[in-house]
Amino acid sequence: MDGDGSNDRGRQDRYARAGVDYERLDAAKRLAGDLAARTAPLLERRGAEEVAASRGQSAYVFRLGGTTLASVLECLGTKSMLAEELLRTAGIDRWADVARDAVAAVVNDLASVGALPLVVHAYFATGSPAFYDHPTAYRSLAAGWLAACEDAGATWGGGETPTLAGLIAEDGLELAGSAVGVVPDGHEPILGEALAPGDEIVLVASSGLHANGASLVRGVARELDDGLLHRLPGGRTLGEAALDPSVIYVRLVAALLDAGVPVTYLSHITGHGLRKVMRARRDLTYVLTDLPPVPEVLAAVTVAAGLSDEEAYGTFNMGAGLAVMCRQGAGRRVVDVARAEGYDALLAGRIERGPRRVLLEPLGVVFDEASLQLGGA
Repeated sequence: MDGDGSNDRGRQDRYARAGVDYERLDAAKRLAGDLAARTAPLLERRGAEEVAASRGQSAYVFRLGGTTLASVLECLGTKSMLAEELLRTAGIDRWADVARDAVAAVVNDLASVGALPLVVHAYFATGSPAFYDHPTAYRSLAAGWLAACEDAGATWGGGETPTLAGLIAEDGLELAGSAVGVVPDGHEPILGEALAPGDEIVLVASSGLHANGASLVRGVARELDDGLLHRLPGGRTLGEAALDPSVIYVRLVAALLDAGVPVTYLSHITGHGLRKVMRARRDLTYVLTDLPPVPEVLAAVTVAAGLSDEEAYGTFNMGAGLAVMCRQGAGRRVVDVARAEGYDALLAGRIERGPRRVLLEPLGVVFDEASLQLGGA
């Protein structure tokens, strides 16, 4: 990346044309975070206190009565629109997978601070109650949400199902959820404060798109004669591959904690792509010497959208759904624990002294600190 950030602005412009402008969204998050921080003293009225270092991380952490808890709210974004179109054009019902995507977005963020989910709540907002009349769609959605909660070891506590005519398209559905989790006894929240030069970086594989990048997929599909039914080189359609369900990493995080692996940070790779490796607000350089295989759907969309390596790896997860940082020498153990739990993982790099940035050595790509300014929300 050029030192003046010009390449980063090019990436932002391209994704902004698809409807997602990180520069403006991140500025809004920073404002909200600054305002939210003013409410921290109110916790004391209930006998609780916040863990201030968690502001700006993937979940908010607080202590109550000797227990460390975390909470998070996440939305799926526009991926549900892919499911809507695939059902309408091809009669293929992938709502169970979309439900899993939404739950994964929530519980993976929670697990990234070392908290295991206790309760998940659902938010299913429709543009018309007609969505519930479809013979399979809602049943698939609910069954998928249940299965994802079971995979994450969390109780489905309830939720909200508003109909928002005029705000959401008549055949549309917006998915979101929230969760509360607990940091297991004997452990501290994982917030990046222990990161140090020499730590190793393990990248745990994604299944494909996960919950980020659907706007670009939809843009690419509009330019293809057969849209989401376009055949990828491997034989599957673009729509089917784009809707591969997200990986839930809770079981891996629980296993790492149980095994006593010295994990120093966890980063859920969603929006902002591999820039998220440097999510911790520390002046450290993250050097990735190896990268995982790129799922076919991400490779195809990258080519079709004409994205450079910098644009692709700064937007999509490109095959890495979770980054695990650990003490020097522990990386191989992280890989072994991951594989024992059924996850593919790669000892991919190390942390060095230096400015806050991510180096993708195989590609010659550099993401500097200015490209990831999330603030406190």
